[in-house]
Amino acid sequence: ETGDIVMTLQESIEFTEYYRCYCIGRKHVHVMPYEPRNPHHLRYAADFAPTDAMRRTLEELCVKICTILGYDFNTVEFAVRDGIPYAIDYMNPAPDAERSSIGEENFEWILSTAATFLIDLAKKGRAVPTEYLWSTFLTGQGKGQKGHK
Repeated sequence: ETGDIVMTLQESIEFTEYYRCYCIGRKHVHVMPYEPRNPHHLRYAADFAPTDAMRRTLEELCVKICTILGYDFNTVEFAVRDGIPYAIDYMNPAPDAERSSIGEENFEWILSTAATFLIDLAKKGRAVPTEYLWSTFLTGQGKGQKGHK
């Protein structure tokens, strides 16, 4: 019934840990323990933290996902079951960065990292995508972007 509409089918993951990760510029990643079952104002008050190995894995996966999607700003959420992270929500190119939602430490990271990235981008210049072509993502042809400088 969906025709040519792109849909994502996901398994419901019963998780023991959950992480929300900012990814800026397809290389800077900030991993945040997150508890989506908590009330909104307590979601960043999780009682777990990633191991160094899990943090590295999440960072690598975030960079890979954002590079494939062509997103310079994104949040990627992972549910962890039996030590394996599953990307749950990974298409947020305009992520929540409200200080009252994400907390002071996370807000300072996103503000500082985004500012540095945008200043570097302005200095260097780069083609800016004018549209994303999902068909190229699905077929693996190119980076899925058309742009101009």
